[in-house]
Amino acid sequence: MECLLLSPKQYGLMDIYYLMEMLTTLRPSLVEELLRGCTSVKVKRLFLYMAEKAGHTWLRRLNLDGIDLGSGPRSLEKGGVRIAKYNLIIPKELANYE
Repeated sequence: MECLLLSPKQYGLMDIYYLMEMLTTLRPSLVEELLRGCTSVKVKRLFLYMAEKAGHTWLRRLNLDGIDLGSGPRSLEKGGVRIAKYNLIIPKELANYE
């Protein structure tokens, strides 16, 4: 989550996504606690988007009630791809990565 906070200036989103792909054994209760304590809407939305994109099974076990995902769009790249579910505008490279 700290890397996401510092993205895209200090860490590339693709590099962070490669790390996210490896987070296969996270404990849902701990992830929920971290998301609730996180104050950055950008970080929470990106984390959830990347976890969903990576197909992590622990994501289904999260209770997202009470986790504030804010309102309004968050743009991480001018001319990027809009992800409607998370109201994010991300680089095409990340959106198109399989």
